[in-house]
Amino acid sequence: MTTPIQQHLILVDDDSSLRAVLRRGLERAGYEVREAGEGGAALKLLASAAADLVITDLVMPDMEGIALILSLRKSHPKLPVIAMSGGGRMKPEGYLDIARNCGAARILTKPCTPAQLVGLVQELIGPRATRPPTAPVSG
Repeated sequence: MTTPIQQHLILVDDDSSLRAVLRRGLERAGYEVREAGEGGAALKLLASAAADLVITDLVMPDMEGIALILSLRKSHPKLPVIAMSGGGRMKPEGYLDIARNCGAARILTKPCTPAQLVGLVQELIGPRATRPPTAPVSG
């Protein structure tokens, strides 16, 4: 029998309702999710505890997703990032192209379903990982 290894994600979006829906889907798939409403808050979460992957919206108040991706590329160059956008001043594809060029590993147009997001997470870090149980201590 194997023991689940919790994989830690940071989900960044200024839309708290969407964040809640996506979080529930990710948690049902076995991931541990911490949330942030903008990029600066996500960096603080990452400074307090490691993450296996970051999922970020691109158009947000304060620190936007592109700035977050650029910061992560400097501080955590191997940390995978999924960028999401529903657009803003331009169509979502424009923002997503920029995100990919800045280092996002995957992109996703919003609105999206939790299943679509879980699929991308699994592509990047796999399904919830497992490890063999520890051997019992004899004594």
